[in-house]
Amino acid sequence: MKKKLEKITLYTDGACSGNPGPGGWGAYIIDNYNKLELSGYETLTTNNRMELLAAIKGLEYFKESKEIVIHTDSMYVKNGITIWISNWIKNGWKTSSKKDVKNTDLWKRLLSINDFHTIEWKWVKGHSGDEGNEIADRLATNAINS
Repeated sequence: MKKKLEKITLYTDGACSGNPGPGGWGAYIIDNYNKLELSGYETLTTNNRMELLAAIKGLEYFKESKEIVIHTDSMYVKNGITIWISNWIKNGWKTSSKKDVKNTDLWKRLLSINDFHTIEWKWVKGHSGDEGNEIADRLATNAINS
């Protein structure tokens, strides 16, 4: 009998001061009653890379397979991993217009960790008062300023 996976809630966000520019990512994890905040910084990056890295780092935190509901305010991340990526792979990491997919290194990392877990991807409107998203946004922004 397969062991029931524990359901985790993960909020992720990325931020950039200039695009490109200094960037930060934030991941806010709610695991039963435990809450964990993760964040990081890069000196020269883009907002999309930080959005991707937030999801990757949040998911990579777990060393065992989990059932995770991930909330992101990035349609780029949500649509990329749930819709576009299968065609990118089929087309040799090219877009429908035959251009190289940007951030392929991060997409491959996200795909690998996405396949490791059981994930439900949800989009949340940014800066709309969703507490988890606001915390992830604060973590990402503070990472740039610290």
